[in-house]
Amino acid sequence: MPFRTLQRIRLFPVVLILSFSAMCGIATAQAPAPAPAPAPAKPPSVQSFFDYPTLTSAQLSPNARYVAMLVPAKDGYVRLGVMDVVDRVPKVIASFDDADIRQFHWVNNDRLVFDAGDRKVGVGNQTQGAGLYAINRDGTEFRQLADRTVAFLQGSSSSVRGALPWNTSFFSTIHDSDDIYVYQFDVTWGAVKNRSVKPTNLLRLNTKTGHSTIIDRPGLTISWLIDQQGEPRIATTIDGEMESVFYRDPEKNAWRKLAEFNSYTGDGFAPYFFGPDGSLYVRARHGHDKVSLYRYDLSKNSIDPEPLISLKDYDFSGSIVNNDKKILGVRFETDADDTKWLDPAMQAMQKSVNDLLPSTVNQISVAYRPETSYVLVQSFSDVQPTVYFLFDSATKKLTMLGNSMPQIDPQQMSPKDMVRYKARDGLEIPAYLTMPKGAGKNNLPLVVLVHGGPYVRDGAWRWNREVQFLASRGYAVLEPEYRGSTGFGWQHFRAGWKQWGLKMQDDVADGAKWAISQGIADPKRICIAGASYGGYATLMGLVNDPSLYRCGFEWAGVTDINLMYDVSWSDMSNEYLRFGMPVLVGDQEKDAAQLKATSPLENAARIKQPLLLAYGGSDVRVPIVHGTKFRDAVKAGNPNVEWIEYPEEGHGWRLEKNNVDFWTRVAKFLDQQIGKPQ
Repeated sequence: MPFRTLQRIRLFPVVLILSFSAMCGIATAQAPAPAPAPAPAKPPSVQSFFDYPTLTSAQLSPNARYVAMLVPAKDGYVRLGVMDVVDRVPKVIASFDDADIRQFHWVNNDRLVFDAGDRKVGVGNQTQGAGLYAINRDGTEFRQLADRTVAFLQGSSSSVRGALPWNTSFFSTIHDSDDIYVYQFDVTWGAVKNRSVKPTNLLRLNTKTGHSTIIDRPGLTISWLIDQQGEPRIATTIDGEMESVFYRDPEKNAWRKLAEFNSYTGDGFAPYFFGPDGSLYVRARHGHDKVSLYRYDLSKNSIDPEPLISLKDYDFSGSIVNNDKKILGVRFETDADDTKWLDPAMQAMQKSVNDLLPSTVNQISVAYRPETSYVLVQSFSDVQPTVYFLFDSATKKLTMLGNSMPQIDPQQMSPKDMVRYKARDGLEIPAYLTMPKGAGKNNLPLVVLVHGGPYVRDGAWRWNREVQFLASRGYAVLEPEYRGSTGFGWQHFRAGWKQWGLKMQDDVADGAKWAISQGIADPKRICIAGASYGGYATLMGLVNDPSLYRCGFEWAGVTDINLMYDVSWSDMSNEYLRFGMPVLVGDQEKDAAQLKATSPLENAARIKQPLLLAYGGSDVRVPIVHGTKFRDAVKAGNPNVEWIEYPEEGHGWRLEKNNVDFWTRVAKFLDQQIGKPQ
């Protein structure tokens, strides 16, 4: 597997270092020292794990002559900078006095588009949208394209003359043009709590004039796909539980339906990418258990029989790397991220980069129509947060642009590996296991960290601040990809339908029991934890397996499935409540007895273990009523319950101060409950 071939040695042994951030006077971005550091006397601080990144994004211009990056001013807001890769003269071209630049994209070689936000303001205190802005790479021709003023809060449609309304967001660039595509989401959502799916309007917008035109759509459109010539060619619509995929024929300039299928049966396909030659690629099972990447024959309205990429134990998930002439390779994820290069020159380049950076996954990004020999490299691993480099394919030299988390020393982090264990009914469960560095391999305190979703793949062979923080405090961390998780085939996903609190819960418990049987976990020092669905699983774990788990901590957790149906201020759509939840989770009427039996709220009196609960007061995914109702119920019979509320937070912690506060409390809680042998 990819990550097992990496050498676990000190990173960056031979590198030419150039810190864009330091040159701009923005932030420090240092490479780790080449010599191994001695073991620290104490673990890294809580703050070091949850500091905001010093470099959040880097992108090459379409001609590979310039690189743009987002970097924060010291104790200030995030700014947008551009550097000529040849002259190496960096320049900050855009910033706000009262906001961060949140994300950006190259429109063409001379122009960029970006939006705004404030990472130091909680969800509940946000009063503005993201807006949309454009500027030339030399800092000229600035234009506001979309307003930040939220119309239903301000009582007006726009406060900026000529700008599109606040509900406008970037969608896609168009090669060799000043135009971009933007979409507009439902503006009435937050005002009237209308949870129905609304059409996604797609507009073509000129970034210099601000002129826009709306694109016609074939129905209630939920997604679009743009071809390499900048034309919207695919629109996916929804009608109840049925999805339809339409293709706009370039000759007839009319939409024709390619396919129609039920959203929940797994028999359809997902449009994915248009190649430079006009070929359409889709993700599909195509009669198999795993999702693969296929070419779709538009003339025959059918999927090719043989896939472009198929992975033995995993659904395909990744991206296609291309330039203006051809597809160069395909990125994908198995137990770790990897790339299959179809181009021999790119394969050779990958080897050169890997030889210089042997301890990391090194993802190479190429320009669309390069005029220089530079490519962008993102390097990361289980112990190393992302570091950005330029690689000169002519000289085979690396130039470091910046480290996203320079305060993190990989030598102090803990290795992560994928493991597999058998559930009690024989189903194989993948999981990531992180072993605390320097703590030995036996009889360790264990945190079983259950991911949210639940219908996602959450674990990855990347640096994870929460997992690494727990490991730094001496805890082994097991992250099960229980049945219902995606990414491991249809059988694995389908086995989780209507299994909340049942077989999905057993999979988590069986992971803890596996860790005990392997001698990894001390059976008396196991704590279960998680957020969202993971919070639900934490509470149901304490209900179902009281002798297995010594304690639990959860944040933003669901405490009752019926509340998911009934709370009117949740952001779940009516369509999902009507068509999705009855199939995936349980029907409120037909499965009433099961939903009651698998409700943490209904079973709160059975939980006697120490428990830490945390909720965001502005959460619209799992409204705080889930937490308050459960808190009151469990406290009636359990004196060991700690309650935390962050009024300004939503579904998870956005603010650094709240992350530091929460995880400091978690560390204290775990130290008291499982930190020392019983």
